[in-house]
Amino acid sequence: MRSIHWKSLLIGVLIAAIGPSASLRTGYDSAEAQPKKGKDKGKKEEPKKEEPKPEGADEGEIEMGGDEKPAPDQGAAGGAAGAEGGVQEGEIEMEGEGAEPSLEQDTAAASTEAEGPVKATQVTEAKLSWQDIVVVIRKPFLKVRRTELYPFVSTTVNDNIIRHYSVGGQFNYFLTDVLAVGVEGQYYQSEFREPFDLVARQARRLPTVNKYNWSGALDFHYVPVYGKFAVLDKHIITWEAYFTAGIGATESQVVERDKKFPGFKNILITPNLGGSMRFFLFKWLTINMGVRDYMFVDQFEPTERTAAENATAEEAKKHSDGSFINNVMFQIGVSFWFPTSFEYTTFR
Repeated sequence: MRSIHWKSLLIGVLIAAIGPSASLRTGYDSAEAQPKKGKDKGKKEEPKKEEPKPEGADEGEIEMGGDEKPAPDQGAAGGAAGAEGGVQEGEIEMEGEGAEPSLEQDTAAASTEAEGPVKATQVTEAKLSWQDIVVVIRKPFLKVRRTELYPFVSTTVNDNIIRHYSVGGQFNYFLTDVLAVGVEGQYYQSEFREPFDLVARQARRLPTVNKYNWSGALDFHYVPVYGKFAVLDKHIITWEAYFTAGIGATESQVVERDKKFPGFKNILITPNLGGSMRFFLFKWLTINMGVRDYMFVDQFEPTERTAAENATAEEAKKHSDGSFINNVMFQIGVSFWFPTSFEYTTFR
């Protein structure tokens, strides 16, 4: 008993001399300074080793640790409670530590916050191919390997002396959807315009003019532009623009200034160029309109015709005056397509 009191007295003196903060840093407290009961009597207590302080810890702060042993009265119950809760005595439980929530838990939490539960849908595998991917809708009208019968009417737009009207037609076959070859023919009717009489009265002589009787040509058509537009935001109309180039022949006839002298006719090589538009109404019907320029070198009646000079048609034609003519005409008509329907034979 004396030895125990001597140790207690020595520890009390050291605590009083060093101070309470030092006793805490050494890991001793008042409970540990007391002698233990029972079997530990007479045994010398060894001081605990000092654990290194974390960086940034100030002196005098109380360090919380999990090194303290449970109190004797807690026994095995205290240890079991600590193991069951997952937190030992002396440790601070931080929020968010431990196992991370699973995807199922997050989904369940979100469904409770939403207006209704999250509906699970069954995902089925489907085999897809490039044929099932449609980026641009199909053209509503195909022309490849189809025949176009195009009757039309036309009129001259650039002659102020004599105006020509024509009734004609085209027969075109489309090798591809954008390229076609065809033939055309026209029959002309002419009328004199007001300047014809005005020039005659002012100059005291009739103007030199020719009229056209008929024309024909071999044509090639190319379609570079295709589109569509809406009418009053209700109806969609598909259209296309195409160019035409061809070569053919035109018959012109001299209009005699003096009816006692015979006139003559000319067969003229006639290239032509033009641009047109086509509007699709049905699978077998379209409306066409365009402008064509028929170019040729025409032969006109000689200025001087007398009984002794250029009296016959042959002499007059031999001494005729040539001039380059652009016969620009506006055409409009309706096309009928055969076969009247078509089928897609290529992949989408």
